[in-house]
Amino acid sequence: MTPPDEEVLEGGNVADQVVRVGRTVRKPWRHSSRSVTLLLRYLRLRGYESSPSVLARDRRGRQTLGYVPGTMADRMAPMTEEELRRLGGIIRRLHDLTIEYRPDEEPVWEVPIPHEREELVCHNDLAPWNLVRDGDAWTFIDWDNAGPGTRMGDLGYAAHGFVPLHEGGDPEHDARRLRVLADGYGCDDDQRRELPDAVLQRVRGMYDLLVEGARTGRQPWARLHAEGHADHWGAASEYVERNREVWLAALLAWCGDRKGPPNSP
Repeated sequence: MTPPDEEVLEGGNVADQVVRVGRTVRKPWRHSSRSVTLLLRYLRLRGYESSPSVLARDRRGRQTLGYVPGTMADRMAPMTEEELRRLGGIIRRLHDLTIEYRPDEEPVWEVPIPHEREELVCHNDLAPWNLVRDGDAWTFIDWDNAGPGTRMGDLGYAAHGFVPLHEGGDPEHDARRLRVLADGYGCDDDQRRELPDAVLQRVRGMYDLLVEGARTGRQPWARLHAEGHADHWGAASEYVERNREVWLAALLAWCGDRKGPPNSP
């Protein structure tokens, strides 16, 4: 039974019960929680405003973070192109900070879908269901899956949710929006060439994770598969695979009408 001073927060698919207590959020402590806590403290110290504040464990041993007021992005209208451009910049800032991250102790991460290589520490679940918007304040929550990965893998996963790249979309319309996201990030030519395949790798990886969870009974993936989540991710991976050449052409079109990508360092 939930204590009277605790409010159960809805929307999480992976973590066990998440509650709000006043101006804080309490989550079960995981194997990776200490490493995530240190990462979030580093980001706040470096002035990154799109991550939540983090506090110590509470007396019940739960991870304690600052409560972020606002509306989840998946309950709002799709982002405008201007907003997608801003989002790309927010993700670029995150990556430029985490590529310099050197924790004092060996980190323990829980990355459900490993990347093909390790460039930096990624959020690994940049999606509308993890972005809280409150006016100009945009905050990514749920860092439990943070860990090693690639810039384009993290951006590609974000593209799936925010462009969005889902079955039933218009490939040409999606191409323009994907390019705007990449422009906001400041993708160079090599990154633009990599991005469509990175989207496919992350989306198909999510589908494979759910299917394997159903086969082995591993939670929470077995439960999510039973709830029908694999139907979305399977169709999305097929949509991405069919259209990545269209999107690649759009992503590379900047080199014909610009001297270089915006926001490049």
